[in-house]
Amino acid sequence: MAEQARSVSSLLEQGAAGTPALLAPERPTMDYDRLRRLVGRTTARLNGLGVGRGDRVAIVLPNGPEMAASFVAIANAATTAPLNPAYREDELDFYLSDLNAKALVVMAGDDGPAVAVARRRGIAVLRLVVPTAAAAGEFELQGEAAGTTASPGDAGPDDIALVLHTSGTTSRPKIVPLSHANICASAAHIGRTLALTPADRCLNIMPLFHIHGLMAATLSSLAAGGSLYATPGFNALRFFGWLDDARPSWYTAVPTMHQAILARAARNADSVAAAHLRFIRSSSASLPPQVMVELERVFRCPVIESYGMTEASHQMASNPLPPAPRYPGSVGIAAGPLVGIMDDGDRLLPPGEIGEVVISGPNVTAGYESNPDANAKAFAMVDGRRWFRTGDQGQMDQAGYLTLTGRLKEIINRGGEKISPLEVDAVLMDHPAVAQVVTFAVRHDKLGEEVGCAVVLREGMAAADQELRGFAAGRLADFKVPRHVVILDEIPKGATGKLQRIGLAKRLGLEA
Repeated sequence: MAEQARSVSSLLEQGAAGTPALLAPERPTMDYDRLRRLVGRTTARLNGLGVGRGDRVAIVLPNGPEMAASFVAIANAATTAPLNPAYREDELDFYLSDLNAKALVVMAGDDGPAVAVARRRGIAVLRLVVPTAAAAGEFELQGEAAGTTASPGDAGPDDIALVLHTSGTTSRPKIVPLSHANICASAAHIGRTLALTPADRCLNIMPLFHIHGLMAATLSSLAAGGSLYATPGFNALRFFGWLDDARPSWYTAVPTMHQAILARAARNADSVAAAHLRFIRSSSASLPPQVMVELERVFRCPVIESYGMTEASHQMASNPLPPAPRYPGSVGIAAGPLVGIMDDGDRLLPPGEIGEVVISGPNVTAGYESNPDANAKAFAMVDGRRWFRTGDQGQMDQAGYLTLTGRLKEIINRGGEKISPLEVDAVLMDHPAVAQVVTFAVRHDKLGEEVGCAVVLREGMAAADQELRGFAAGRLADFKVPRHVVILDEIPKGATGKLQRIGLAKRLGLEA
């Protein structure tokens, strides 16, 4: 069974011989036999070049089937470190140095900033070559030796499969190491939550340098013996063509992507009508309840909102599939690890009380790398169990459904009154002219912080800032009403498409 896999090599045994594993636009299909052979060849190749278990291989590749395949294949031999290919040279210099990478994998012909940094730092450069007319995900590695291999062969459960950095919005990014046991546990949790089978196909539009795309789309599909249709990355104009071509049973995305898809759905009515999605999944940021309702209406299938983070190898909680209830505005019930609510004194709180969300389970990282201070703050031992503090604030009801009220660092403190940005978002999303909103803190000399929000209006509709403030005032206590409303054509987003609250006031010129 897939849930018993504790390493990538054992996880890939779930795929039946000859059945599809990886697909991509205008490419032949790669089946599981071919994928397993690719993993074996890549392991031997890396070992021959001096790279083995515990060695770090940075991967700077565009989204697509080769990125998905290389993640799985390289993880079987070494530790993968996927990086955003849009990073500038200074950013790449920081990450490659911080990771202590032994090798860098780039596309053949890529002589961009990652290669320049690797040359300067003495990191071996490996070129990923795609043979002519190759199946989706097929590749060969060419390049220079990186020394000797201390630990050859297939990785085991305790070997580190993946290292990712935290976002570092308010501090230096921290390295999160995830073992094979961690990521395989997460893949199994996601598969159970979504009842994935070999018949399921995921249309992936998430970036594959991020935990969401790597775990929820890629690894959970392979752990179930299903298939992944790997696109070049999110593109609202091409999404419906991919939907026609892939015939997926599901896709997973962040809320801003779902909103962009909905905005074009009416113009692609034939594709929507022909789609036979079993469900749609949303994660990585809170899904506005209005968007969930509209997605279900348009695509005629349940929308499953899940809650994840890097330190948990992605999934922590999720709304269940029908016939179990799912609630707009809730991220659902524990979906793998244990989930609790804790106060500042390490006391687990009863249902209904607000506190910090904590988790404990086999998918949770053992701790940040070389960062004892961060680990001391992030982990708590309670009654013999080690809990990870997520940094999210929320509450759980009697039935175990979790509702997030925001990141602790994002909660707005207006003269001692604590305001959830998500509550303000939800109210303004009910305004008929509002397509998108993000609420954030603005520094204030006397109150400490004031409420601000950035709004994108629906196409062809108008609303002034005063009108939106008045709308909010009719539904919120006065201290929660935004004092600053900025109407934009587009709200700045992070690399994964998530709206970013921290630092937004400064970016919009509301703070010096």
